[in-house]
Parts: sequence; C-alpha cells; structure tokens
Amino acid sequence: MRRVASPLFHRKDRHDPQTSLAARTAEQQTSPDLQWWRDAVAYQVYPRSFADSDGDGMGDLPGVTARLPYLRDLGVDAIWLSPFYTSPQKDGGYDVSDYQDVDPRFGSLSDADEMIARAHELGLKVIVDIVPNHSSDQHVLFQQALAAGPGSPERDMYVFADGKGEDGELPPNNWTSIFHGRAWTRVTEADGTPGQWYLHIFDTSQPDWNWENPRVHELFQDVLRFWLDRGADGFRVDVAHGMIKPEGLPDATVNSAGLIDIPEGEVPIYFDNDGVLDIYREWRPILDSYEGDRMMVLEAWIPEHRLPLYIGDEKAHQSFNFGFLQARWGWRRCARRSRSRSRWPMRWAPPPPGCSRTTT
Repeated sequence: MRRVASPLFHRKDRHDPQTSLAARTAEQQTSPDLQWWRDAVAYQVYPRSFADSDGDGMGDLPGVTARLPYLRDLGVDAIWLSPFYTSPQKDGGYDVSDYQDVDPRFGSLSDADEMIARAHELGLKVIVDIVPNHSSDQHVLFQQALAAGPGSPERDMYVFADGKGEDGELPPNNWTSIFHGRAWTRVTEADGTPGQWYLHIFDTSQPDWNWENPRVHELFQDVLRFWLDRGADGFRVDVAHGMIKPEGLPDATVNSAGLIDIPEGEVPIYFDNDGVLDIYREWRPILDSYEGDRMMVLEAWIPEHRLPLYIGDEKAHQSFNFGFLQARWGWRRCARRSRSRSRWPMRWAPPPPGCSRTTT
C-alpha cells in the first residue's frame, strides 16, 4: 500500500465532528480498552505528490503540514506517511538509505518535527512507515559490506552467500524476486574478481538485511526509538511477513515444468517464517514503554489462518485485512473475509499498486 492517500477504516459516526479522535481523548483516558487505533480513520499520504510548498513540482513535508487542518476537517483521526527518509527513490522511497533522516527532496528533520507537532495540536495521530526487510544498496552499511569482503562483520549485516557451481557462477538457490528474475545478484569483490551473491527479494537495489545478526535487531530497535522520541504515534511495517529466511536457504519447490510452485493461498518460501514473530515480540515492549498507545500495523500478505499469530498483547496491534481485498464479489464471501479470527481488529485497506482498484 504505497501511493494513494486513502481512508483505511470507517466509523459509523465518521461524519459527526464531535466524535473526532481529539473529542474522544478524555473517554480513552478513563477507559484504557478504547485505544485510538481500534476504530480510527487513517489517511495515507504519499509525500512526493500530496502537497508542494515551495513550487519545485514535488510534494514535501511542509506541504503536508499546511494541509493538516483540511484532513482534520475531513474527520480523519490519523495520517500514515509513506517513506520520506533519505532514498535514491528507485522504489518510491521503500529503498531507504538512511532511516533516521529526511530526504532533502521532502525537507528536513525539523520539518518532520514541525509536522508531527502540528498534527498533535489538531488532534491527529502520525503513523510512519518502517521498511525492515531490506534497505537501499546506497545505505552506508551495504557499501561497507561490499568493501569489507566475505566473512566480515560488515558483510554479515546483509544476506550474502557463496554461489554454486565450479566457480560460484550459479546463485545460491533458485529463489526468484517479487519483481521477477533471480532474487540474487553477484558482486565484484575489491580485487576485481567475481564474488559472493547478495539476496534481494525485491529490486536488485534493495538488498535484504540479515535478521540472523543481532546487530540488525539493535539497529531497528534504535530506529523505532528515534521516531517514537520525535513523537510518532505508530508504524506501518512494510513487508511485515519478510525478514526471517528459512534456515540453510533451501531451494523452493518446483513443479514438473521446472517452475517454482506456490500453492494457491500460500506464500513464497522466504515469507511467513515463524522467526518473524519474535521480532514483533521484541518491538512491542518498546512501543508499550511510551505514553499514548503507540502502535504498529502490519502489511502482511499471508494465509488467513496464519494472521492471528502476528497480532496480540505481545506482538503487533493490527494487520491489514488483505483477504477482504482479494475476496470474490458476493456478500457472503466478503462478510466471511471481513471477519477476523482474532479479538484484535484488522484494518480494511484500499488496493496497493499492481492490484485492481475499487471505484472511489
């Protein structure tokens, strides 16, 4: 869900200004079970196109800040901002080269602080994206990994592996990228020789972090605290079913035609591995240590029977309900897909890029 500013949930009292999030604050303070995120309307803002404050033809954070009263008047409870971090912008900002800074195209950290402060003045919550499965290949840690060579602590921050074949000329396994083609790219080592391969579940410019390395866990815990300290009320977790890869990086199953076989309703071998649940168990106490019901919502494209494992008191607060999005037309199918198997609420969501879009 990356590009269109859209409401994610609908309250039956949405058009009554007296029931805005700001007006419900006192009630929530006396009734702790009424967390704001359970029934809020969140409006997605793609900063690059939302509002241009300086006339350079590109949206920016001051432009978002200037339009916050308009969103408040719509009855919105929260804004969710697509990534505005430093990035080469090869994947709309989801290729992050610095998680703790604002891309100069969009402004500065002081602009982000002003935007968050103004949103809170208006009674709006601010949800920011976090992209933990991969970074940009321009991230300083990936550049250090390339320079340091095989077996180094720097290279261990990402998923590198030796190739197969007599000279390592074949990729480590048969995984394919979500963006098509091989999920592996071979690097040229510092001495000019062909070297190891790095994993990129998405674009070749988006190397996957190695979540088997405790330093990666520490890095992202620091990122969470950085934005929580600046006032962020929550996080939308990109590719929330990624991060952890199966042990040994085994080949994916292929069918009789030699093509990777993914049964209907299932996901590729590199998604939805149980270890990812431990990451959310690490993150939840961090969020809970801050005042104000800080939250996280997951972009998890996984089988419906697995989704309740991701949310709960010790894990994530919510996940998008993509099953409802993908349901065939018919009230029985839609009603069945709209019901959660968990006591924790699911987010209704508009279609992301690449999916058929509903009329709005």
